[in-house]
Amino acid sequence: MRQTVREFYDRSQRADFTAVVDDHGPHGARDLLQRAADLAEAMSPEWAPGGTVLLQADNSWRTVAATLAVGLTNGVLALVNRHTTPAEFAAAMEDIRPDVVIAEPSAMTEWGAAGALPDARTAEALDGWTVRSSRGPRDVSRWSGGTVIGLTSGSTGRPKGVVQSEDALRYACSCTIDVNGLRDGDAVAAVVPLSSTAAYCFGVCLALMLGGPLVLTGRWDREEALVRMAEHDVRWTMCVPTMALQMGSAAAGSKVLGGVRSITVGGGPMDRGALARAELSLGTKILRVFGMSECLGHTSPRPDDPEEIRLGRDGRPFPGTELRAVAPDGTVLAPGATGRAQVRGPSLFLGYARDGKTEPPGLTPDGFFPTGDLLTTGEDGTVTVMGREKDVIIRGGRNLDITEIERAVATHPAVARVCVTPVPDPLLGERAAVLLVPEDGSEPLNLDELREHLARTGLSKAKWPEFAFTVSELPQTTVGKLDRSGARGLARELHARLPEPETEAGPEPDDRRGSPRQGDA
Repeated sequence: MRQTVREFYDRSQRADFTAVVDDHGPHGARDLLQRAADLAEAMSPEWAPGGTVLLQADNSWRTVAATLAVGLTNGVLALVNRHTTPAEFAAAMEDIRPDVVIAEPSAMTEWGAAGALPDARTAEALDGWTVRSSRGPRDVSRWSGGTVIGLTSGSTGRPKGVVQSEDALRYACSCTIDVNGLRDGDAVAAVVPLSSTAAYCFGVCLALMLGGPLVLTGRWDREEALVRMAEHDVRWTMCVPTMALQMGSAAAGSKVLGGVRSITVGGGPMDRGALARAELSLGTKILRVFGMSECLGHTSPRPDDPEEIRLGRDGRPFPGTELRAVAPDGTVLAPGATGRAQVRGPSLFLGYARDGKTEPPGLTPDGFFPTGDLLTTGEDGTVTVMGREKDVIIRGGRNLDITEIERAVATHPAVARVCVTPVPDPLLGERAAVLLVPEDGSEPLNLDELREHLARTGLSKAKWPEFAFTVSELPQTTVGKLDRSGARGLARELHARLPEPETEAGPEPDDRRGSPRQGDA
């Protein structure tokens, strides 16, 4: 973050300004730079090269001050969440091998950081946080030009360190600034935990580039987020679909975010109707986008696009980014066909952190990264993500597309959020169950009502869910995304509570005898 921090420093020397607003109040740019200098001295005595710094990133001024400190000392910043387990922390230490670990004392103890970084100096900075610094030489060239390492669980269960360059971060931020019509000095908000690579990029990095306030909320609270964004004249924010829908519900048609130019939403299943109701209630425009830690925010519509593009598709690739759909044999598919998504562009990551260095990613011979998603491209240059390649339920040898079912269910006006997931079945292997969060004030749907609606949508009976469970909220990850693993576990638990059916089920959902079963949680 050397260039970004240098620009921030130069701007602050011309005139001080509010750089962060968090649960503790406003923080000026010069004050943050002084705290960054104190941290730099604590982690790098006599301002030696900063090395690789593993930071407990929280939604406060501390994450910004640590970013400035690492940038001032030409180091590399790795981000970890407070909810990281000791096993995940150990895996991160093995892959990243940091020179410095910064966290609150309770986290240091819980993670066993003292044993993970033996013979280290211990100091205090950031108002009572612990800084443990190694005494050996520090070499950041092992990251092949990387400047930020974000941890993502991916599909393996083991955290993966995604290594990004400053050029990639600045490109993604510059494109986002342009698309949303942001200007120097504009306030932006970060409601997703800053330990997320995307939240860090489009929160900390973007705010530093704009030179305006970064408005933060320490814990997710939809009412507080609305109040804080309105109070501090926020112009843009990024969040996951659940957060957007929850804020829309909390706004209750007040248009409290009428001053916000747009809200970028990505990272989970999205329904056009639900998003349209949310933006009408909030008084702003919602932009449905596609991106990932490995290739940050690489598509977006514009706020002045029609609703069908803003909310019904996933935007257009950023200038210089190429996104294509390919067949299993690698053939590039024409517009309108669905295939495996591959991306190439300036925000593509450098690789994964493995054994203390960058392991290059597995790319196609012409430099494209397979995202693991299914994609349809349009004649007009827009793209639509159809779901993950592996998001299927295998029922009696037939593959059911989870995303297709979720989109059909989500069109019901009484459904706020939905997740379709498999439950085990001794005869067919898996059956489809649906977890439903009702809209505020709506009565829970029973399975018969849901099936009547699905019949009107034209969804094949073979794809109808066979179990429906009403829940107060869907399981979420630490960054607010839908936790599909947690949803599978919850559905299985609720399914196990149901009484045994009186008869065996046939090969199709509508062949089941007796009344469909409905559960509540």
